[in-house]
Amino acid sequence: MGDPNSRKKQALNRLRAQLRKKKESLADQFDFKMYIAFVFKEKKKKSALFEVSEVIPVMTNNYEENILKGVRDSSYSLESSLELLQKDVVQLHAPRYQSMRRDVIGCTQEMDFILWPRNDIEKIVCLLFSRWKESDEPFRPVQARFEFHHGDYESQFLRALSRKDKTGVVVNNPNQSVFLFIDRQHLQTPKNKATIFKLCSVCLYLPQEQLTHWALGTVEDHLRPYLPE
Repeated sequence: MGDPNSRKKQALNRLRAQLRKKKESLADQFDFKMYIAFVFKEKKKKSALFEVSEVIPVMTNNYEENILKGVRDSSYSLESSLELLQKDVVQLHAPRYQSMRRDVIGCTQEMDFILWPRNDIEKIVCLLFSRWKESDEPFRPVQARFEFHHGDYESQFLRALSRKDKTGVVVNNPNQSVFLFIDRQHLQTPKNKATIFKLCSVCLYLPQEQLTHWALGTVEDHLRPYLPE
């Protein structure tokens, strides 16, 4: 029989390699396409639809240290640690986009959409599509809902107003699937000083187990309700 300490060390090394492989492969084996729609309360007004120029996937595993510590302390076996790995999350970062309006010359730009103060937006909807990397298949809709309603982010903006720090603001929807990175700007008007919150980046959180959960329909099918005239 081999040395127990040696066997444990080998198991830990295999687990570390597996964790590294999961973080690399799961983050990188898909191509992603994302669209952002600002849906207005006035139903006759078409949504403002933007295509994200590049979706940057980052695989995160906040549980790695806990997993390794648990195996090291014999709190659970190597096999049972696989259950913890299912809690991995893919962050999908979107810093730049371009308008889908036909009367606007398509050019990629940094996100700078004003979200507050304004009261005409009902919600922000992010539409995510994916396919296996280097595949010739069309993008398919990921079966996940990414929505952020006006009332949910406005309440967080109002709380941010009470803070005196001048740093940026990050707000998230109730189920923590959409995170908005906000730039706080101050404008001096003839009467007073106004604060404006502008969107500068979007990040979606998607559990790794949903990476291969696709819904029916094409990209065009899912964009149709938001497409400009």
